[in-house]
Amino acid sequence: MTLPLSILDQSPVIGTTPPAEAIRRTIELAKLADRLGYHRYWCAEHHGMIGLADASPEILLARLGAETKQIRLGTGGIMLPYYAPFKIAEQFKMLEAMYPGRMDLGLGRAPGGHPRTARVLFDGRPIDTDEGFANQLAELSAIFRGVVPDNHPLSGQIASPAVETSPEMWVLGSSTGGASFAASLGMRFAFAHFINAYSGADVARAYRQHFKPWHEETPRIALAMLAICTEDDAEAKAIEKAVLMRWALTAMGANRTVPTLEEAAAYEFSAREKQIAANDRPRLTLGTPKVVAGRIRQIAADFGADEVILVAVAPSYDIRVRTFEALAREFELQPRHETSDSRVQVPV
Repeated sequence: MTLPLSILDQSPVIGTTPPAEAIRRTIELAKLADRLGYHRYWCAEHHGMIGLADASPEILLARLGAETKQIRLGTGGIMLPYYAPFKIAEQFKMLEAMYPGRMDLGLGRAPGGHPRTARVLFDGRPIDTDEGFANQLAELSAIFRGVVPDNHPLSGQIASPAVETSPEMWVLGSSTGGASFAASLGMRFAFAHFINAYSGADVARAYRQHFKPWHEETPRIALAMLAICTEDDAEAKAIEKAVLMRWALTAMGANRTVPTLEEAAAYEFSAREKQIAANDRPRLTLGTPKVVAGRIRQIAADFGADEVILVAVAPSYDIRVRTFEALAREFELQPRHETSDSRVQVPV
């Protein structure tokens, strides 16, 4: 069976690139992914991070829908504790109205930035609890399925616009926490191997074991992996150093852009940074397209993953594009040709 392949774009700001250029690159990459035959294209939400440009994926999706034809679009994810579920429902109903049957709503509870930034976004409200997040997920599910209980505060409220389709709901996570939410509410689960490379297969098995049909009838797991394709061993070493430099500096509290190959070549790791890099190295899948594709298939099999979502925060935009083109060939994705436009046609 063919393994569906998708993309999670964090809109990286590389080197001295202006953030607006990073967003333009995201738009161009989404168009390429659509042509290459990728299944989904997700945008991440991050706040106050110099190296990641997208703080408002729901706004970016409106543009991506207009620029693409068939690929599913979504969030990986909306940081739900910051928002009222009713408002998120309205936003994604609007997106469904414009691009019916193409929207995914991936939801997480991580801060998406520094804890200080999270406190600002909570605007004085109590910081999220496990129970609060579960209730938010349940509210969204009930709104989309039209099953809000009569005694609930949302009963009788109309989330506009009224549309026939609803987005696919996914719970995101890198530990047992996200998996337990998804399993208990019968939702799809996306595991962030690019954040935690050590316990994911066990988490995936636990999710399937404890899944209770509710929002969905059957479990579904997506595996999100950081993958970068290289041309030779020398380039692989240079890319690896740039990726590990970014992770080490982030762990040490730095807030900066994604390092370029040139910046990484000139950098000397401290002893502590070397330890961080060694611990984080399994998060990265790196090598020739054939090697990378082989590791993706192996880890996906270990997870029992139904699909794979690729992340490629690389030290250059060209390397990122080259990676997705190469893996499209390795996985024999079917290119999409020009077809009738799936967007809403506005009469003139």
